[in-house]
Amino acid sequence: MAGDAVGFIRALGFEQVDLLGFSMGGMIAQVIAQEEPQLVRKMIISGTGPAGGEGIDKVTRISYLDTARGLLTRQDPKQFLFFTGTPNGRRAAKQFLTRLEERTDDRDKAISIGSFRAQLKAIHRWGQQTPANLASIHQPVLVVNGESDKMVPTKNTVDLDQRLPNSQLVLYPDAGHGGVFQFHEDFVKRALEFL
Repeated sequence: MAGDAVGFIRALGFEQVDLLGFSMGGMIAQVIAQEEPQLVRKMIISGTGPAGGEGIDKVTRISYLDTARGLLTRQDPKQFLFFTGTPNGRRAAKQFLTRLEERTDDRDKAISIGSFRAQLKAIHRWGQQTPANLASIHQPVLVVNGESDKMVPTKNTVDLDQRLPNSQLVLYPDAGHGGVFQFHEDFVKRALEFL
């Protein structure tokens, strides 16, 4: 996926870009920065962790359980996967899902079952890899997550920040994997200031 992204960036004619990667996208961004450092000016990565991060390989089990929970309760699984179960987290999930419905034109199609499985398999493999030395990533990196991410456990985000030589860490309180969705106004402000 990193190779495909690099090919796409080059096909567009860009010599250098800023990368924003959420979850698996943050994993892909790390690979791009390591393999094509001259291509990356700055990175913002959220809800992600380093290769071999503790608990990342459990994402398939967590995703299937919360998807089943959503189906059984006739609720969107994103509220279980991306947000905490606290009253504040449930409220933020409802607000997020409402915002998703505001756009009526040019919406992405729902992910296929095959793509969903391939994504989980890729994240699982990332979690089982030998940890990479991230000292070669010298670009400025904004590392963001919720303090209670169960998909990519937050301790991995903290570890990622500590292993990157030029990073800033933001952890949102009472937030999960979708911390940037829950604190979208603050996140956009921080991202623009960082860039």
